[in-house]
Amino acid sequence: MMHRFALRVYYEDTDLAGIVYYANYLKFIERARSEWVRGLGVDQVRLKAESGIVFAVRRVEADYLSPARFDDVLEVRTTLQAAGGARIDLLQEVWRDEARLFSAVVRLVALAADGRPARLPAALRASLGG
Repeated sequence: MMHRFALRVYYEDTDLAGIVYYANYLKFIERARSEWVRGLGVDQVRLKAESGIVFAVRRVEADYLSPARFDDVLEVRTTLQAAGGARIDLLQEVWRDEARLFSAVVRLVALAADGRPARLPAALRASLGG
């Protein structure tokens, strides 16, 4: 199951060297994750309102492989690696054409309103194949 999310690099995404500032890759993959979850049929605003459950990033392991530049068209590819009771592990990669520029392993956790881990909603577990 791979989700693809396209984006363009804007001037505001770059640093003085004209390349994408390293922290902006985290923004790019966040946008892609939001669209991935939406594509699974999860309305995060409704989920929070009805059950108090939100998703948080617990861990990110990132590799910066090659720079993206102003006006590049990029694609974030999100692939499910594993899902457990309260967690989702993803591989997220940023590509420009056939060149992989960035790779991250991201662990998400579901949290209840009190900040403690919560089981993933049944509908989401089902859509993840669990």
